[in-house]
Amino acid sequence: MFGSKKLDFLAVGDITTDAFIRLKDASVHCNIDNEKCELCVRFADKIPYEFVEVLRAVGNSPNAAVSAARLGLKSGLVTNMGDDQNGKECLDVLKAEKISTKFVTQHKGKETNYHYVLWYEADRTILVKHQAYTYTLPDIGSPKWLYISSMGEHTLDYHTAIINHVNKHPEIKVAFQPGTFQINLGVEKLAALYKRVEVFICNKEEAQKILATDSTDIKNLLEKVHELGPKIVLITDGPKGAYVLENGTTLFMPPYPDPKPPYERTGAGDAYASTFVCALALGKNPAEALQLAGINSMSVVQQIGAQRGLLTKKAIEEWLKKAPPDYQPKAL
Repeated sequence: MFGSKKLDFLAVGDITTDAFIRLKDASVHCNIDNEKCELCVRFADKIPYEFVEVLRAVGNSPNAAVSAARLGLKSGLVTNMGDDQNGKECLDVLKAEKISTKFVTQHKGKETNYHYVLWYEADRTILVKHQAYTYTLPDIGSPKWLYISSMGEHTLDYHTAIINHVNKHPEIKVAFQPGTFQINLGVEKLAALYKRVEVFICNKEEAQKILATDSTDIKNLLEKVHELGPKIVLITDGPKGAYVLENGTTLFMPPYPDPKPPYERTGAGDAYASTFVCALALGKNPAEALQLAGINSMSVVQQIGAQRGLLTKKAIEEWLKKAPPDYQPKAL
């Protein structure tokens, strides 16, 4: 798609289709701190649902690739899928979004990932299944930014191949937004990756799990992740805002005010993470990147799924002009 031109942004990670099942007849039960909650429906009964909406070519890394393309970067995706109809439709979406599919591998006779999203009120619970592919890193050359995110189990050797490649190409800037498997692997097995990372992004709960701590001190979490190797650490805290640590300076960014109550929260974190990295790729500093990230995240939760609400650079700048005076990063 881009010929011999170097990609600005190349995302690496699994791709899937999300089938959103809108529930009405359900309830949520939480502990006293409202932290550990369970989605509940009647057992051994027929549960009505409102509608189903199927969204193709999603997942942390595909979402990031779409985000980059809409922001005007030359974007590509390294991923694995089956040669089924689902895979074909995912490819069609990537091409329509002007994302390079040069490094997409289709496995003969395999199925493409398909997830079910149980959507209740403004949040969701996702039933996931990662197909067992043979992961082989293609010759990706030297993109300006390599964005690594969620992959299935049994990909440790694949991560080693990625680490070896970026170590041979020190000019590549690496961003890492770990998924569940990468977090569960533990820091030691991915130590070489953490040390190579330019920008690391996760949410507060993920940071606690990565560091095996119950600490809620955000500055402590930022510093401990920084000690693992990343130069810039971004930790999001849902609707409370986000924090970034760079060169010893910690910034807090409040959320952009929602124009109306969130419709569906899938992809809010992906939008924040990818937009922050894309803004850096566009020459912004971390403070400016935080402002753009918050706007794209706000936009995503106004629509269903992780990609429909992703904005162009021009649209984000228009929202920024309308931002309230206190929508500014604050030093802590």
